Amino acid sequence: MIGGLGPLELTILVGLFFVLFGAERLPKMANALGRSKGEFQKGLTDTSRTITDLEAGGKTPNQILSERARAVGIDPAGMDIEELERKTSALEKLNSGSEE
Repeated sequence: MIGGLGPLELTILVGLFFVLFGAERLPKMANALGRSKGEFQKGLTDTSRTITDLEAGGKTPNQILSERARAVGIDPAGMDIEELERKTSALEKLNSGSEE
């Protein structure tokens, strides 16, 4: 049973939909409903991603990496992201080891 509806009630509802909307419009309506659900899920994902970005102060991961690099004395201008990450991590480890 779906939502407390038995087979007889479901059959009556499907028959009523066919009478009201016709056999041609029902597949179109189901398609539109599926697309609407997909768009809703996409919007929900985008919204949760935006909230995550706001929690990071509205900064992208690359901006955060650039700030970390500047904090350890590296100029990030023109550097490859992987190289910048590697150098920044190495200098952070060196700095944290010297502070102990």
